[in-house]
Amino acid sequence: MNVPLLDLKPQLAALRPQIMEAVTRIIDSTGYILGPEVVEFEQKIARYCGTDEAIGVSSGTDALLAALMSLDIGPGDLVLTTPYTFFATMGTVLRVGAKPLFVDIEPRSFNIDPEAIEQALAADRSSGCHVKAIMPVHLYGQCADMQRIGALAEKYEIPVIEDAAQAIGAEYPFADSGKTVWKRAGSLGLCGCFSFFPSKNLGGIGDGGMITTSDSVFADTVRSNRNHGAEPKYYHSRVGGNFRLDPIQAAVLSVKLEYLESWHACRRRNAALYRQYFQQAGLIDNPVTLPEAVYAAFAGAEQHNHHVYNQFVILVPERDSLREYLQRHSIGSEIYYPLSLHQQECLRAKEYQQASYPIAEHAAAHSLALPIFPELTPEQLAYVVEIIEQFYRTR
Repeated sequence: MNVPLLDLKPQLAALRPQIMEAVTRIIDSTGYILGPEVVEFEQKIARYCGTDEAIGVSSGTDALLAALMSLDIGPGDLVLTTPYTFFATMGTVLRVGAKPLFVDIEPRSFNIDPEAIEQALAADRSSGCHVKAIMPVHLYGQCADMQRIGALAEKYEIPVIEDAAQAIGAEYPFADSGKTVWKRAGSLGLCGCFSFFPSKNLGGIGDGGMITTSDSVFADTVRSNRNHGAEPKYYHSRVGGNFRLDPIQAAVLSVKLEYLESWHACRRRNAALYRQYFQQAGLIDNPVTLPEAVYAAFAGAEQHNHHVYNQFVILVPERDSLREYLQRHSIGSEIYYPLSLHQQECLRAKEYQQASYPIAEHAAAHSLALPIFPELTPEQLAYVVEIIEQFYRTR
């Protein structure tokens, strides 16, 4: 049996007529830069995420970059973030001339640890307060602990940029006067930054991104920055960049957005089946640690996207050997991510080389992503678990 890590062809086959109609409409219009398709998609995403505004940009990376630029973050500034995520989170900080200030992650969710944030902010204030933004990452499709992070951001008067590249539609439960209020990723800080890379839950047919916010002044700055800082045309009050969302991507993503909730439901169904099969195989906790849906126990969580499973990541010993074994049995997998960011070669400063974030480093050494895309069958999921059980039974 063949079980790829990701197969986009079934999704394309189902939506091909709608996608081709949308793309053809853009081609025939000859309006190839921004335009009504982008505006319409921005409005849809703002409504979906629960924000007042959304600004389409060229990629998830450029969403982070434009957000940092729009806060005038630059040389001498620090951005507090996680060492365990995709490179773009750190890369954009470095590109504006700022420095990342890393803190470790939680072992249950792989997300940034609020207690570590609090310690870092207290130390930073005593040393001169150079942290200009907090950038939590909602990793693998589950929100970071935004109530605690937001309280710290308010206390220290620091804006929060949500790296929500993997978490569109993910919801977080806020405790409010004894009630649970669920809010979506992208509405939990000053802004949210999304990626529409093809492998995402809402993926385009190329690169694309979005910034969501309910701060109108910030939104205007982002719109200016995505178009070389021009306001009006050919008059530049700031140096921005070419970060515009392509209307073809906007049109395709508008088609796909209508199906996103059903795809989330399929991913949660697949995650539940994995848990069932791993439980039946007697593999849970020894040797396989499954991803934890941290907010699943909240009241009414079954009605909300507490985890949208962009990835289903397990922790296992002998990770690399297991991955080779899966490959030999035609099962796709991936390592997200084999190095913590502070270990990357491009960070040559001693302060990073000597730093240690043990939970992030442990995750980097033992994490393995299994297939989770919506169109997988129960038989395919059962086969994945069967082969993992076979691997450990023969050790």
